[in-house]
Amino acid sequence: MSITTETTYSVAGKQLKLTTAADIEPYVSELSSKLGITKIDFSGNTIGIEASKRLGEAIAQHKDSLIEINFSDLYTGRLNTEIPQSLNYLLPALLECPKLTTVNLSDNAFGLQTIDPIEDYLSKAVSVEHLILSNNGMGPFAGARIGKSLYKLSKAKKVSGYNSLKTFVCGRNRLENGSINYLAIGLRSHKDLATVRLYQNGIRPAGAEKLITLGLVRNKQLQVLDLQDNTLTTRAASALAKALPEWSNLLELNLNDCLLKPKGCLVLTSALSDAQASKTLSILKLQYNELEPDSLKKLAQAAETSLLNLKSLELNGNRFDGELEDLEAIVSAIAKNASGEVDELDDLDSDEEEVSDEEDNEDTFDDIDANLSDLEADLASASSSDVDELTEKLGSTHIQS
Repeated sequence: MSITTETTYSVAGKQLKLTTAADIEPYVSELSSKLGITKIDFSGNTIGIEASKRLGEAIAQHKDSLIEINFSDLYTGRLNTEIPQSLNYLLPALLECPKLTTVNLSDNAFGLQTIDPIEDYLSKAVSVEHLILSNNGMGPFAGARIGKSLYKLSKAKKVSGYNSLKTFVCGRNRLENGSINYLAIGLRSHKDLATVRLYQNGIRPAGAEKLITLGLVRNKQLQVLDLQDNTLTTRAASALAKALPEWSNLLELNLNDCLLKPKGCLVLTSALSDAQASKTLSILKLQYNELEPDSLKKLAQAAETSLLNLKSLELNGNRFDGELEDLEAIVSAIAKNASGEVDELDDLDSDEEEVSDEEDNEDTFDDIDANLSDLEADLASASSSDVDELTEKLGSTHIQS
């Protein structure tokens, strides 16, 4: 069964204020009257505790057909005491849906005060393959708990025979370096993870380096990596360059606004000239990274020899003359690919003063030296009873194909 207009129930963007059971009754009655619903979309409305209980009951009626849930922007104007109580009705209902693969909980002010029901749900959501959690006000402590729950989820999936997580989107959540240890453990435990978007999280070079070298490098099926608007500098750029050959299926790399610095750009573009590291890449975003002519030359060489599938390249806001011969060579090479394009270079920085990388060596965070294998072993021990309980429950559930 697939998602179609006919099998979708949506009240998205209606700005409904659904506080009581009576408020939501017309909509759940309509939902309940339909058969074979595969997608439910309540995004862009605001829901209270009583209404959540009623919606959870209605979801249960479609548990055997439901594939996708969109609960983004669902709590505008709600108290932080209301949100966890609402989630305690909605999330358990989702756990009863054995075919539910896509869940969007973005644009909800969860934060640390709401992490308990989120963490509990994520550790048990074995059917989910695509998880979207952006702009939730997590912070590093909640982010670390998300990482722990992802690890527990991977173990539960393995035991119960469900597919690995394939998409993890967690942007604009202030994850910072404090979440990195457990986030790396959680992400690397999902062997088929293909899309990781961690944009605008305030991650610093030491954290980005550890995330890449001890986490993402193990995700061999990675196709999309989006680290936009985190700070990598030369330190993490070098780690990324070394990791590129491990991602033989990489299609998109978004490093816009990552402050790679001149040396980091050169290391990365040199790595991209290796055919094994870049043969599948079709989208490359390098805006505002202090990229200079030497790196542009490397890109020009790569465009002719290894970046043969590149269709989109973003270079705005860097340090070179837009009329350089190397840039023309890049444009020409990419134009050979179907619909290939380079972004309009309307904001180039001609200031080529040398920028120090000294802060790379100074950047650190609490527990930077923590051994991830030890942390993972502790997690495995703590989560074994939870997995056993979930496996027993799933064993008594018949899943229709």
